[in-house]
Amino acid sequence: MFLLRKKYVVTAVVVFMVVGGLSFAVNRKPSEVPVSATVSADVSPASIFVPARSPKTISIAESPLKDSVIAAGDYLVRQQLPNGELSYQVDFISGERTYSPSHVRLIAGTGSLFAVCRVSNDLKYCTAGDLALEHYLDLLVNNPANFRGTCFYTEGNCQLGGAALTVDAIYKRWQATGDFFLKDRNLLNTAIDLGYFIASMRKPEGGFYHAFDPYFGGTADPSFYVTYSNSEGLLALTDLYEMTGNKFWLKQAREVNAFMISQPVTEDHWHSYALSKLARLDSLTKEDKAYAEKIAKTVIAGEVRSLHPKNTSISTATKVEALAALAQAFYLSGEKHEWLDPEIRTLITFVQARQVPNNNCGWTITEEMVTKFGGGIFSSCDEATIRIDGMQNWINGVIEYLEYQSMIKVK
Repeated sequence: MFLLRKKYVVTAVVVFMVVGGLSFAVNRKPSEVPVSATVSADVSPASIFVPARSPKTISIAESPLKDSVIAAGDYLVRQQLPNGELSYQVDFISGERTYSPSHVRLIAGTGSLFAVCRVSNDLKYCTAGDLALEHYLDLLVNNPANFRGTCFYTEGNCQLGGAALTVDAIYKRWQATGDFFLKDRNLLNTAIDLGYFIASMRKPEGGFYHAFDPYFGGTADPSFYVTYSNSEGLLALTDLYEMTGNKFWLKQAREVNAFMISQPVTEDHWHSYALSKLARLDSLTKEDKAYAEKIAKTVIAGEVRSLHPKNTSISTATKVEALAALAQAFYLSGEKHEWLDPEIRTLITFVQARQVPNNNCGWTITEEMVTKFGGGIFSSCDEATIRIDGMQNWINGVIEYLEYQSMIKVK
């Protein structure tokens, strides 16, 4: 795909994985952290060692929607600082940037740069993604005495979502380039170390602890809760399975998913994405498919509210992501999927109306605004802010939809 894919990558990755796997197995200590006891699988050199694989991706046709994805990528690149920091939030009318950024959302936004790189076949987005990834990888923490693997430290703790979405960013980079090396860093080893942390955060009754305090011996925080952390953790486990082919990660994903489909249904775009991955990499059970259908119907039931002019394009973009992922899952599972297409198109039309220079608010958009903020997705007619998670959800959701169209051979 790109010249960046070197023939030496597979050999080098194998060497790094052997060394990294043996080091983990030999040096790990029995942990006193309560969450570590929940991992039942044997993590030994034999169980973790597999050669790295080449990514399998779905080509998408040229279209105005693909152009919209590339325009969103251009916005992210244009707003990036020289140190790699991405723009978290900006009011594109006033230029105000007063906010408290979420590094978890920013690492997810980093992954979307690699997604644009893959579909555009333009390395400038991968270059920007590498700059951002290198910047945010400084937030990773290792402390073998207190916890297993590597965690993503931000806002005073190690959040499950940060570790999971860092894995997903590495996965999206691998999809775009086939490469696991960022300068002298082996990103596959980094992803696997993050995976150890994610697996250690599993609760005995199912699901995950969502945050971990790495200080003073290390303790999980059972009161810390983020809505989509469980599904982000599940997605990371499927990413690790695809990157390594190691069934340890698939087993972990299956166990987590079995718990998740026993829970009340929500408009969970991350779970939808994970279900589409399970359908592609393995298969969906009857129960998985029934739950996926419930997610889709829940998203559609909320559609009228989401299309109100006062509602945000950020939440609507997550609906695009959920339904497009589920359309893929149903198609791959031999189930009816066509019924989702008009719903996805309706939601896409709503969000596209808020991609600068477009607006459905009656505003006058100047040339200067377009130069600075063109391609950005603003929130609503009450709030002219462009936020990183809205951009990331839009990019991922539209790409999933275009991939779905390629699957069913829509021109």
